[in-house]
Amino acid sequence: MKQIRNLAALGLLALSIEACAVGGIADVTVVDRTDGRPLHLNYHQGKAWVVGKPGNEYSVRIRNRLGEDVLGVVSVDGVNVVTGETATAQQSGYVVFSRGEVDVSGWRKNLGATAAFYFTALPDSYASRTGRPDNVGVIGVALFKRKRHEPPADIAPFSPQSQAPAAAEGAGSRSADDSRPRSESPRAEKLGTGHGRIESSHGRYVGFERDTQYPQETVAIHYDSYRNLVARGVIREPARRYPQPNPFPGFVADPPA
Repeated sequence: MKQIRNLAALGLLALSIEACAVGGIADVTVVDRTDGRPLHLNYHQGKAWVVGKPGNEYSVRIRNRLGEDVLGVVSVDGVNVVTGETATAQQSGYVVFSRGEVDVSGWRKNLGATAAFYFTALPDSYASRTGRPDNVGVIGVALFKRKRHEPPADIAPFSPQSQAPAAAEGAGSRSADDSRPRSESPRAEKLGTGHGRIESSHGRYVGFERDTQYPQETVAIHYDSYRNLVARGVIREPARRYPQPNPFPGFVADPPA
């Protein structure tokens, strides 16, 4: 009986993980770094949504499900997180090694640092502050497989199109960020992603020749505040339970003097 319970618990854990990730080539998850948990996916009209808490930092986790390397080109609010350009699938991204995972936690400033992602009001988002507010509220990952060569394999030429930062080598010391709002506004403003504190995040360039011109898979996860997702109909608030009158509540009490 104990063994059955353990198996059941593992099954529930697997379901919980699947409810937070989307994708076939790779599992893509939005992780709330402040709360330390992956964000649950809510599906509505064919789109995946997560609830962002204003002020909280987050990361985009890409877990490679294949036994080969893949390239993930990541965009946040329509902006490439590596180059800062208006995003296209043909730009630079992160190489995720076979069965490995990468946490993309911020806008890449150089090979040693990133500026943390955090949920914030639309006017404070990096995309809005750089004049590109139209695509605020969506995280995208374009996934490419590596081109296979018959042996002997040719070495991929060095060019900006064939180079991408490898997986981050780990976080180190963190520096203080410029001041920014940390509490949720009472107004139901649309959420975006801010350009947060600078933290250590080491990477390196590696060659990656894509198997196809267009991505084999594109994953999109939309986000907004809880209040706005309820208003959109993405999330249904639980029905309120009102106390029911009891016809036989007890003995007669004295009236107030």
